[in-house]
Amino acid sequence: MNPKRQKAAALRYNPADDSAPKVVAKGSGFMAERILAVAKEHNIQLKEDPQLIEVLSGLDMYQEIPPELYKAVAEILAFVYKMTKKTAGP
Repeated sequence: MNPKRQKAAALRYNPADDSAPKVVAKGSGFMAERILAVAKEHNIQLKEDPQLIEVLSGLDMYQEIPPELYKAVAEILAFVYKMTKKTAGP
């Protein structure tokens, strides 16, 4: 993928404080590279979804995702949870 066109977003979800996941970082090019690098440094699982990133990129920072994205984000959270369990071992 062309780094100048690469996009990334990070979500945060704390059920005790948030009613839905929030966009806490987003960007393209260099900013996307930094988001991905920080995620890798902290062993955060990544999932590519070009259609979802387009929608997330249009949201404001710290905005909760709209209800129409709940299913797509839930699928990604389930994927991340599953991958985290696999890498953590028994």
